[in-house]
Amino acid sequence: MNNFVKSHGLGNDYLVLDSEKIDFKLTKKMIIKICHRNYGVGADGILLLIKSKKADFGLKIFNPDGSEAEKSGNGLRIFSKFLYDYRYIKRKEFTIETKGGLVNIKVAIKNQKVRLVKVEMGKAIFESSKVPVKTKKKYSINESLKVCGNIFTYSCVSVGNPHCVIFLKETSADYAKDFGGLIEKNKLFPKRINVQFAQIISRNKVKIEIWERGAGYTLASGSSSCGVVSAGYKLGLLNKKVKVLMPGGELSIEIDDNFNLIMEGPVEEICSGKLNI
Repeated sequence: MNNFVKSHGLGNDYLVLDSEKIDFKLTKKMIIKICHRNYGVGADGILLLIKSKKADFGLKIFNPDGSEAEKSGNGLRIFSKFLYDYRYIKRKEFTIETKGGLVNIKVAIKNQKVRLVKVEMGKAIFESSKVPVKTKKKYSINESLKVCGNIFTYSCVSVGNPHCVIFLKETSADYAKDFGGLIEKNKLFPKRINVQFAQIISRNKVKIEIWERGAGYTLASGSSSCGVVSAGYKLGLLNKKVKVLMPGGELSIEIDDNFNLIMEGPVEEICSGKLNI
């Protein structure tokens, strides 16, 4: 009982738990303790396997501050590897239900283990009310936001969870660390928001730095990559197939004319063990 598996997607690490194989309640206080880098196992979040009536598997995603996330690209890849490697399913294609919608998964196998995962992340939504953003404007595209005397031009999109994308001539980790938390909790965003500072390298390549809602500065994020490519494509800055460069590594994102997204990237297991709860 209380066994966990810890894996990472480009440095973004999660613990995977099976709801039927733990004998404690996963409260906010417990999530914070487990995810703590000193007093717990340490992780950017927890992925909880639950039952689903709509898909092959259900998934609850928890941030390290105890809040629940709608969707996570890296989390979905990690969760998919867990399901296949630990024999919950033998098929290489299956479905997962998240709070942010149902997704289709396809895993690539090497030496009987999942090494690469392709995820159909759903459709990007730009309506302000659905992101959500507190504004009377239908879309929050190329809007201005003042933060500590700095004016940022931002565009908002939901890919199952909310994103605020800021394109800069040149980006760095300092932007995410200095301004990400302030933007995340800005009153414009009633459910808080994920923040990305993006630098266009070419029409097929973009570099991003990420502040993740409920987690803070993050080495990589699949949903953030989708958010940036969606905003970049809508603004005419990026093509349909884009390499997203992050401190933790690289993801491939595809988007079609209807703003449907496909993410592909690696995943690696770090360790497994038992929680002493």
